[in-house]
Amino acid sequence: MYEVCSMLTKKQKNLLIFINKKIRSSGISPSYEEMKNSLNLKSKSGIHRLISALEERGFVKRLAHKARALEVVKLPENASANDIFNTFTPSVIKGGLDNEKTNSTDVSVLGSIAAGTPIEAIQQEVDRVALPEELQNNGEHYGLKVKGDSMIEAGINDGDTVIVKKTSNVDSGQIAVVLIDDQEATLKRVRKKGNTIALEAANRNYGTKIYAANRIKIQGKLVSLYRNFH
Repeated sequence: MYEVCSMLTKKQKNLLIFINKKIRSSGISPSYEEMKNSLNLKSKSGIHRLISALEERGFVKRLAHKARALEVVKLPENASANDIFNTFTPSVIKGGLDNEKTNSTDVSVLGSIAAGTPIEAIQQEVDRVALPEELQNNGEHYGLKVKGDSMIEAGINDGDTVIVKKTSNVDSGQIAVVLIDDQEATLKRVRKKGNTIALEAANRNYGTKIYAANRIKIQGKLVSLYRNFH
């Protein structure tokens, strides 16, 4: 009897996966309007019923201290990796790192950043790449070469060059370059909770590391990348 009750309808599963992806990508649950639009429903009352059904079956939990906050407790056993892990889709410059120049602004590539084990922060220019047009006149940017495979499920591969916007603060759920203890830099998804910051990989082979917030300095947020075509 329990197995029958725990099975989800297609709409329930799709809503659960949408909520999970939204929380993983932005750190907050989607609004009822966003959920309604994701399922092409005509009214929010249908969403209320679906969420109640998910809650009854133990897939989500409402957080009492926040108006619309939901927590995903578990996902369906038949959910795919793409369902479970948020798929980050950065702006990819077609053709990779070619030397063709357009009316673009160059930015410095400051060496390599580990997407797996942290390495020393890089401070010297090793290359220059064109800044995508849509990012020009929108703050200061720099590039970093990616080493490692810990962010591959977020669409960031070993050998890619990420474009980073300089900032000392990012929203929970964003991918950022962070400095640990003023000496090691790494590229991870940032999760903030109280006085701690979790650095989350996008590869199930890597664990999440949690630090006291005062040990972490945000160096910039990921805004684009150049794919390295082999």
